Amino acid sequence: MKVGDRVRVIKSVIVYHHPENKGKPFDVKDREGEVVAIVHEWQGRPVSANLPVFVQFDKKFKGHFREDELETLN
Repeated sequence: MKVGDRVRVIKSVIVYHHPENKGKPFDVKDREGEVVAIVHEWQGRPVSANLPVFVQFDKKFKGHFREDELETLN
């Protein structure tokens, strides 16, 4: 998986920051987006992020995921 890949969420992942459902549980399973970053460092220092894959779904909604929660689309 690399920056620019199209991905789909394959596991049930509940988020509370979806723009149309702020503060309410929202399952992002089966949503598609684009990988915009893979977090390996922060402010120039290496980190071991728990949710390293940063995905943008639409203009207002982004989220962090583990690689096993996503599948790459062709």
